[in-house]
Amino acid sequence: MNGRFKLTRLVRTMSSEIYLIWESERRLGQLDLHFAQDTIHATLVLEEDLNVNEEEELLRQIDEDLVTSYLPSFEREDFLVTVFRGEEISSYADSSAGLDEEDDDDEEL
Repeated sequence: MNGRFKLTRLVRTMSSEIYLIWESERRLGQLDLHFAQDTIHATLVLEEDLNVNEEEELLRQIDEDLVTSYLPSFEREDFLVTVFRGEEISSYADSSAGLDEEDDDDEEL
C-alpha cells in the first residue's frame, strides 16, 4: 500500500472491513467496506475537508489497495461509495463485567 493515505484496518469479517484513514499523523476519517458477491459497497466518513481532487485520490487509493485486492475491476460489477462529512462525538464499548452486572440485576426481579 504505497500512497498518500495510510489505511489502518480495525475489523475484518468474511464480508466486510473497517479502516481508519490517516494522512501523516492526522486522522481523516473511517471507511466501512461491505463485499456483496460482485459488488462492493463503501461508506466513507470524512472528519476533515478534502477538495475534489484529494477525495478522488483517496478513492483511487482505496480501490487500488483494498477493493481490487478482493475483486479486480474486471471481475466486479460495481464499487459503490457513499461519502459523508462527520465528526466523532464519543465512543462506547461493552465490557464483560458490565454485561455480567446486568444479568445479576435481571435475576433479582
